[in-house]
Amino acid sequence: MSDLWSGLTQAFWLLVTLDADLVEISLRSLRVTLTALLIASAIALPFAAFLSVRRFRLRRITIAVLNALMGLPPVVVGLVVYVFLSRSGPFGVFGLLFTPTAMIIAQVIIIVPLIASIAHQSLRELWGDYHDLLISMNTTQFQRIQALLWDGRRALLTAALAGFGRAIGEVGAIMIVGGNIDHATRVLTTAIALETGKGEFALALALGFILIALAVTVNLLIHRLSHTESEGRW
Repeated sequence: MSDLWSGLTQAFWLLVTLDADLVEISLRSLRVTLTALLIASAIALPFAAFLSVRRFRLRRITIAVLNALMGLPPVVVGLVVYVFLSRSGPFGVFGLLFTPTAMIIAQVIIIVPLIASIAHQSLRELWGDYHDLLISMNTTQFQRIQALLWDGRRALLTAALAGFGRAIGEVGAIMIVGGNIDHATRVLTTAIALETGKGEFALALALGFILIALAVTVNLLIHRLSHTESEGRW
């Protein structure tokens, strides 16, 4: 209980004083996670809409694999990305290992299946409602995907937020490909793991509370900006 109270006190003090290291780590966490979220959403959402409107031979298998990849072990993703980005790997020449870019790549791979799977569930139901109308209007496949993405945007927001929550709390893959380098690749989750290993439970708790606060704040901000749950909208 004393560690919990000490963590709360220290977290409050770090926030009030705008501790330089804390601000740096927090901003890096947000930058890496939000960048990964934007890239993953740009890939996953159109793909989910495509799976909803297009029928092809391997569609069911593709959806099953996509759902299975939702549980993809992050440490395995980190290991695979590490191998590809290491000096002996095919992309080692770019020198991306132990950089924020490598962390973004790992997070994108982790959250794309999650966002796509959740989005597909929503868009499949929406396509059932819009199918006859869009077919009768002789729309192209691209126009159908556009219509689904626009009209299902609030449901897709939930999928994106699920991806954000998964990404910002990730530590295994980030530790492997980022290396937890101070002033370079250290983010809130890896800092928490480091401080816990050092026995600095109060500071680890402080960082944990700040991580939760950041996640909640970003979620509330996105909901606010999109007018989710506002009267007459959703």
